[in-house]
Amino acid sequence: MAEDASAELTEDRFARISGLRQWMQAGLIGSEDLIERLLIGLLTGGHLLIEGAPGLAKTRAAKLMASALSGSFARVQCTPDLLPSDLTGTDVFNPETGKFAFSPGPVFHNLVLVDEINRAPPKVQSALLEAMAETQVTSGSTTHALPEPFCVIATQNSIEHEGTFPLPEAQLDRFLLHIVLDLPGLETERRILDLVEAESQQGAAEPDALALEDVMQARRDVVGIHLSPALRDYIARLVVATRKGPFSDEIEHAVSPRGTLALAAGARARAYLAGRDHALPEDVDAVAADALAHRMVLSWAAAAEGRRPRAVIADILAATEAL
Repeated sequence: MAEDASAELTEDRFARISGLRQWMQAGLIGSEDLIERLLIGLLTGGHLLIEGAPGLAKTRAAKLMASALSGSFARVQCTPDLLPSDLTGTDVFNPETGKFAFSPGPVFHNLVLVDEINRAPPKVQSALLEAMAETQVTSGSTTHALPEPFCVIATQNSIEHEGTFPLPEAQLDRFLLHIVLDLPGLETERRILDLVEAESQQGAAEPDALALEDVMQARRDVVGIHLSPALRDYIARLVVATRKGPFSDEIEHAVSPRGTLALAAGARARAYLAGRDHALPEDVDAVAADALAHRMVLSWAAAAEGRRPRAVIADILAATEAL
């Protein structure tokens, strides 16, 4: 009887997450892959980096997801004069008590949107790195835990590079997925016009808020998604192919074991969103570029020839037998 009740709760939770996905798809035309990646980040506890030209709904996507969660949301617009304390918080003197008290910053929210992260100076990026990696913030000699769930969605502009501070490899590696957005096609542009006109006349529909407890339980469900020994071997072979083999000469810094874990987590979450209790090679292939490309650095010769990490990952996928 208890097992039946547990299964019913799991199905109900999956239905609510599926409803959230459908609601976001209605408000983000032509962004099915982006929405899937956002939900993968939410379901795995991973952080996301979204890169694309201005106007591709990077900020809108994060705000849409935040509006459907019962947790707290904060947005940080990065600028070169931003200070670490602007992000993490600082100790403030209270004249009534004569003592300093910690005033938490924007990272003390469940979902944090960090807009144009590459415009933040290195000290701010380093402070964010600690929050992402350790889910805690240090102020003076005191460590403050961040709320659960905690997810960072960072964006960066792929066009403007003047006055920016490129993210170091160590911080890029902290992002579960690096999502690169392309410009939409003709039909998508038409549908966007229709959506904006409809929202201006009727207003945007409000979703049923997804409870944070549902998110935490769904994360446990995702961990339980089965990875067969053959699929585990496939994931390992994909990662090792960046270190040795026919493509290793193109790669100066290969993917670390953190990439292996990210690829497995992404495949599990994608299988969960598809309503399966086991992951398939297609789940691995679908998230491979977003999970691995930002974790490796190409050799000077490969970069000079115009090669890109995502193209190398695509070639590795084509050359690696799944099962």
